[in-house]
Amino acid sequence: MPGLLAALVVGGLLAGCASSLDSTHGAQSAATNAQWRQSVDAIGTPVGEAALSAWNIDVAPDGRGLPAGTGDVATGGRIFAAKCAACHGAKGEGLIGDQLIGGAGTLASANPKRTVGSYWPYATTLFDYIRRAMPYNAPQSLSADEVYAVSAWILNRNGIVPDDARIDAAALAAIRMPNHAGFVPDPRPGRL
Repeated sequence: MPGLLAALVVGGLLAGCASSLDSTHGAQSAATNAQWRQSVDAIGTPVGEAALSAWNIDVAPDGRGLPAGTGDVATGGRIFAAKCAACHGAKGEGLIGDQLIGGAGTLASANPKRTVGSYWPYATTLFDYIRRAMPYNAPQSLSADEVYAVSAWILNRNGIVPDDARIDAAALAAIRMPNHAGFVPDPRPGRL
C-alpha cells in the first residue's frame, strides 16, 4: 500500500509539473506568435483606396469596368500608326506582334488565324487588353479615349464596325463579335 500511495503522489506531482510546463510553453508560444504577427504586419505599406483603384482596371465581357470616354475609327488609325504599327504592322497584319486583322473563316482550316476579328468572343476584351498591356514598351500609357479609338480602328478593319463608328462603353459592350458563339461558358468554380 505504501508503494501505491507513493506512486500516486509522484504521479500527481508529475501531472502538476506537466500542466505547469504546458502553460509556460503556451505562454511562450503565444508570445512568439504575437511577435511573429507583429513582424509580418510591419512588412509593406497599407494600400489606400485611391492607390488600389489605379490597379482596378479590369473590364468584364458585359462591359462592367469600362471607363468614360469615346473614340472613332479615323483617330484610332492615326494612334495605331504612331504607337502600334511598329509591332503589329501598318495594316495589323502582324510583325513581331500578333496579327490583329483578317483571319475570317480560317478557324476550321488547317492553318487557323486567331485574330481579333476571327477568334475573340468579346469586343470589351480588346479594350481591356489594349489598356492593360499595350503598347508593349509603355503599357497603360494610353488614355481611355485613345484605347476606344484604337479599338474602333481594329474592329473596323475586321469589318465589325463601320468607317464612321464612334465607340464608347455602351457601344463597345453592345458589339457582337463574329466568333461569339464559338465559346462556351465555363461554370467554374461551380460544377461542370
